[in-house]
Amino acid sequence: MPKVTTEAGTLQNVTIDGKIVGFKFGVRLPRYRGNMLSLINGYYVTVDGEEFPQSAIKMEVNGKPPRSFDEIKKAVWEHWDFQETAYLHISKPGGLEPGMHEVLAVVSNFEQYGYNPMQDQKRVDEVVVPTAAGTGFGGPGIPVMLELK
Repeated sequence: MPKVTTEAGTLQNVTIDGKIVGFKFGVRLPRYRGNMLSLINGYYVTVDGEEFPQSAIKMEVNGKPPRSFDEIKKAVWEHWDFQETAYLHISKPGGLEPGMHEVLAVVSNFEQYGYNPMQDQKRVDEVVVPTAAGTGFGGPGIPVMLELK
């Protein structure tokens, strides 16, 4: 399974009504097959060492507008297919300057292979979205350099 899930050539600023409101970049699911979308808890994201809270991150997937992770967890019949690109939209007024940026994105998701009350209820009750590289579900990530043209 790939540990680097960010896609080269996808970093760009997002403009709404003529104002740069943030940026986005493409990600792939680090699994050997797809995943039900509602199992995605969130992402830990840093760009050039700056951490972004879950409230600043939305996910664009399956041709639908960007959604918060509270909305994503309700998408119980929606599937994120293997090898399909999703985009993380990060709210940051003014966006990013052109040039190279170090990007780290670590996904937090539940496993989809059944539920065992003895082992899994704590995960359901205490969802942990990564708050630092290498913590929470999703494990360590590998930062990559992405260019904003």
